[in-house]
Amino acid sequence: MRLYYSTPSPFAAKVRMAASHCGIALETVPVDTTAEPDELLKANPLGKIPVLVMDDGATVYDSRVICALFDRMSGNQMVPQALEPWRLVATTEATADGIVDALILSVYEVRYRPEDKRHQPWVDKQLRKADRGLAVLEQQILELPEELTVGHFAVAALLGWATMRFPGKIEGERPQLAAWLQRFAQQFPAYEDLKPALPAS
Repeated sequence: MRLYYSTPSPFAAKVRMAASHCGIALETVPVDTTAEPDELLKANPLGKIPVLVMDDGATVYDSRVICALFDRMSGNQMVPQALEPWRLVATTEATADGIVDALILSVYEVRYRPEDKRHQPWVDKQLRKADRGLAVLEQQILELPEELTVGHFAVAALLGWATMRFPGKIEGERPQLAAWLQRFAQQFPAYEDLKPALPAS
């Protein structure tokens, strides 16, 4: 199977960690979403990553959908099947993904809008969303099971990306999450190679 991705993407990092955990081999193909390459648009009309192209040519996109597929393919190695554990893991994943969404919007406002077109109150709103989510996430990680789940991978991807894009924020404002990430990296050594990272220059 082939995965279109970029190294900085937290959603791609989550999927790559999930595949590694489940023992699913992937051919990884880096793409530049801003260039809208034909191969990406054919696989996902939205032009977003990650995108999985299966052996038969069928495509799967959105990190949650891809991770759910990997979970099914591997006999539910990442998602608990009992109702309450499932609720916790799924909600933790949604919280982490939602924080990423808010922080990415704040980054894009600076990256893609001219300074005189930026709307700071809107950016501030996104940052408030992220901060509320991080506060909730500090409690959710305490309830995650010891065995690795998709919730773990979503949180690790978020924290790795936030550490890269907002240096000092997690360590300075959320030391409990920073400590959790250190423990996760010890439990899942592949994190070092699969975490969000800036492209090699």
